[in-house]
Amino acid sequence: MTHTPLHVTIWNEGRHEKTNPRVRQVYPDGLHGALGEGLKAAGHIVSTACLDEPEHGLPEDVLNSTDVLLWWGHKAHDAVSDHIVDRVQRRVLDGMGFIALHSAHFSKIFRRLMGTSCDLTWREAGETERIWVVMPSHPIARGLDAWFEIPHEETYGEYFDIPAPDELVFVSWFSGGEVFRSGCCYYRGSGKIFFFRPGHETYPTFYQAQVQRIIGNAVLWAAPSHGPRIAFGHRPKPLEDVEGII
Repeated sequence: MTHTPLHVTIWNEGRHEKTNPRVRQVYPDGLHGALGEGLKAAGHIVSTACLDEPEHGLPEDVLNSTDVLLWWGHKAHDAVSDHIVDRVQRRVLDGMGFIALHSAHFSKIFRRLMGTSCDLTWREAGETERIWVVMPSHPIARGLDAWFEIPHEETYGEYFDIPAPDELVFVSWFSGGEVFRSGCCYYRGSGKIFFFRPGHETYPTFYQAQVQRIIGNAVLWAAPSHGPRIAFGHRPKPLEDVEGII
């Protein structure tokens, strides 16, 4: 390990594992368990949180100690309390990294941060997904070949109603013909946001080496910077009001 360990919190809705035997078979320790394995192996300090815990597992002290928050949700986006969304948004704007995985494109917090519907086209057909690296110089693409394939995944397609990414790292092509902006970076306040498309709950995507590498790279990229922090709700003074500015 050549980096400073980060405090990573993995938030998983945790509902599918309770109701769908197929999901339990693929992810016996939950999707958050699979995501945590690779990050722990990289030396990070990993904690998990789920929807049905008090405060959805995200009280102030947990978020205040989190460097990067991963978010996976699907069937219960509306069950997330608005005051928890407010809390997460404040932390992102104040510098906490945020990684939205797969169906988290439709989570309250991601839609809040994007300011759009984040709608898309989709179908579940277990098709092959080929992920192309379109920004090979980006830190999140470190260690990857020009492309790799996921044998079976849920299909997403354009139009994806998001703001133009500040940095587009990956584009997906599916064997059914769809294409999709699947690795999108954003900057909001002092925080960095990464949306990564793969990760349907009935496929073992999160065990795949390239996927784990991308998530690990994204955690390092999204970690809080060491520069000035901009507190949520504060506005910089106009230049004429700043002492020493002529």
